[in-house]
Amino acid sequence: MDEIAHLRSQDHTIALRIGLKQGSFEELERHLYEVSDPDHPRYGQHLNHGDIHALTMPSEEALDAVHQWLEENGIRLDRVQYSPSRDWLTVALPVSHVEELLDTRYDEYSNDQGVRVVRTTQYSLPRSLHEHIDVIQPTNYFGNTKAAGSLMGDWNSGGEGRPWHHSAPNSQNLSAVCNETAVTSLCLRTLYGTVDYTPQVPEKNYVATTNYLNQTANYSDFRIFMSQQRKDADPSYEYSYQIVADGVNNQNMEPLEVLEMGLDLEANQDVQTVGGIVYPTRFTTYSTGGLAPNALPDLQYPVPTNEPYLTWLSYILAQKDGDIPYVISTSYADDEQTVPLNYARRVCSEFAQLGARGVTLLFATGDFGVGTNGTCVSNDGKNTTKFLPSFPASCPYVTAVGGTRNIPDEVVTWDETNSYVSGGGLSNYFPRPSYQDAVVERYLDEIGDLHAGLYNRSGRAFPDLAAQGYKYQIVYAGMTTFFGGTSAAAPAVAGVLTNVNDALLAAGRPPLGFLNPWLYKNGRRAFNDVKGGNIWGCNTSGFPAKEGWDVASGFGTPDFRRILADLFGRGGGGGYGHGWRE
Repeated sequence: MDEIAHLRSQDHTIALRIGLKQGSFEELERHLYEVSDPDHPRYGQHLNHGDIHALTMPSEEALDAVHQWLEENGIRLDRVQYSPSRDWLTVALPVSHVEELLDTRYDEYSNDQGVRVVRTTQYSLPRSLHEHIDVIQPTNYFGNTKAAGSLMGDWNSGGEGRPWHHSAPNSQNLSAVCNETAVTSLCLRTLYGTVDYTPQVPEKNYVATTNYLNQTANYSDFRIFMSQQRKDADPSYEYSYQIVADGVNNQNMEPLEVLEMGLDLEANQDVQTVGGIVYPTRFTTYSTGGLAPNALPDLQYPVPTNEPYLTWLSYILAQKDGDIPYVISTSYADDEQTVPLNYARRVCSEFAQLGARGVTLLFATGDFGVGTNGTCVSNDGKNTTKFLPSFPASCPYVTAVGGTRNIPDEVVTWDETNSYVSGGGLSNYFPRPSYQDAVVERYLDEIGDLHAGLYNRSGRAFPDLAAQGYKYQIVYAGMTTFFGGTSAAAPAVAGVLTNVNDALLAAGRPPLGFLNPWLYKNGRRAFNDVKGGNIWGCNTSGFPAKEGWDVASGFGTPDFRRILADLFGRGGGGGYGHGWRE
């Protein structure tokens, strides 16, 4: 663990963000499930921006109580800024003033990497405000976000992949276009069934990836990748770039020693994987700024990283209807126990807002199985041995994506060269949602007492589904290399589901939105079951893949044609044949 120095920083100014309890979250959750349930008459009738505001606006009593508290502590209300729903209040204050307000002490934490940030390890509020405030930041969340990707293989200057092939996927076709140690876009599109589909409403549809940890998606590498792996693509096709909170967009090539460290690999893989599958669909990527040391360390993630999620959510939730992508892929994860519970719950509830507005949120499950060997203990001072679930994948309002390998008979992915194994588990923070009850209970009954006591049997289980996560062939700094991890699987699924949305939108249907209620009813007939492998770790065999849903691979990998057949077979709305190439 890096040594952390504590330095007094009274003159530092903090933009204090106060999260008020949302007025009707239970009602918002009800709407979310109704519009996401394929058997409900409201299926697909997603909420708009105004609907969300009405449901999340705090009570007048809460606003009055917080306003009174601020004024009693010498803070004028004309200095306070509000989110559109007024559930977040932001005010810039000197550290000394914040310390008085929260009855705490802030210090400047630094490490040997030169990263510094002002935080506290605990804070307090008047008892009268406990029922009105969910969370205040920045306080005790320092973050330990990791990119869920692994560098694999050597550099070279080639890499066009194999010739085009447009038949429906079968073993013979796959062998003609796939090399499982150099997975190309053509291979992915053939394996998951989109290779013969031409997007019909690419300007109406919309997809995105997110970047953290100062990662930049490079336009030059994207163009080279597309020229090699999508020879049919217009050379002018590219994603747009959105900067959030001073995020990085560095398009200059880095020195070789920086490249060898893998800076920007994650961001490049994400945009290349998505772009290769969804071309010519509208596409954006977000870069959210901020680095910070980890003050809630555990043995698995002792190194400093950042606190991204609320910052990005504040930006995206303020966007108007039509300006938010229908599918958003995130290839980053935290060890759940290092995230303060109140913070995790608030972030999760804000993901629910996006789902209710018709957004499919995909999160990688991480690359450490159920936990890295030798690190699987609680960080609450009790040192209890336990599996280590990841967040935000553990949030019940997002869709968590695990990884597979081998073609065509996919199994749970691993890489013995770098200790990578697809992540998964059961949350210690979030109870199991009702949409999971049947399949999770069946799975837990099948594994019996396996690793009993190391995980929470009543927790939200993940992943929900999976995709290839091994040896993707990408372009980085102008050269071809290989990258993998569940961070490869998540954007691959994003690409497939974006094409599903294209077919839906072209037929006058709404986009998928929050996927899980449909998935847990129909996933078995629309996804390729993964029955081999397991997600090991914590010096155990972890969770095995089994027939049907399992904690190792969810429902398995997407089958584009079967997904469409299920969706269009259940509700009319027109056919989807016009997008197919003969």
